[in-house]
Amino acid sequence: MRRLAVFLASSDGHDPAYAELAAGVGAELARGGIGLVYGGGSTGLMGVLADAALEAGGEVIGVMPRSMIEREWAHDGVSELVICDSMHERKAIMADRADAFAALPGGLGTLEEIFEVWSWRQLGFHTKPVGLLDAGGFWTPLLSALRGISDTGFLAASTLDDLAVAPDLPGLLEALEDRLRGAHRPAHGALDAGAAPARTAAPGTAPGAVPGGWDADGGGPSDA
Repeated sequence: MRRLAVFLASSDGHDPAYAELAAGVGAELARGGIGLVYGGGSTGLMGVLADAALEAGGEVIGVMPRSMIEREWAHDGVSELVICDSMHERKAIMADRADAFAALPGGLGTLEEIFEVWSWRQLGFHTKPVGLLDAGGFWTPLLSALRGISDTGFLAASTLDDLAVAPDLPGLLEALEDRLRGAHRPAHGALDAGAAPARTAAPGTAPGAVPGGWDADGGGPSDA
C-alpha cells in the first residue's frame, strides 16, 4: 500500500484521546512509508493527523475545494495541496490518489465519505478496500446498527464482512492489505436494496477506476 485516504473530523471532539489517536496514526503512517491522502484541513483531527505525519517525514496530500481554501481552512504545509471545484471532485480525487480508505472518529462528513467509497466497492466500481479504525470502540454503535440492518436482509453479510475493522492501526493496515491481496472479494450488489449489480464502470470511467461523478455531496467546515 503506497497511500491511504483517511476520513476524519475537522473538529476536536470532547475527548483528548481522539487527537492522540490522530497524531499516532499520522506518525505511524509516515514511519511505515505510507503516504496520507486527506481532506486538506488544518483544524481539528484533520490538522493533528497531517501535522504528525509531516513531522515524522511523511508524504501528505490534501485535497480541498477552492471555496474552502478561500475561507482559510486549508493546511499550508502539506506536501501537495490539490485544489478542486466541488465536494464531488474532492472525493473523486482522494479516491484516485489512494490505495485504500480508513475512517477515524468523525461525524456526518466522515460517515458520508466512508459509506460512499464502501458502497462503490460493493457495487464493483472500484476494488480498493475500506475500513474503520475502531479505537476505543468509537465505531461499535455503528457496527451494531449495521448488523441490525444486515439481519433485516437489506445489507449482505458478505458486504459487512468485507469492511475491515480493527482497534489499532497495525491491525487495520493488515486487514486492508489482506483485502488488497484479494483474500476478501465483495459480492457486488448482493442483497443491497435498490442496488443492481454493476459489472462495468460508470460512463466515461476507465475499468477499475473510481467514478468521477459521485452520488452525494457531503462534508463541511466541522467534519469533512
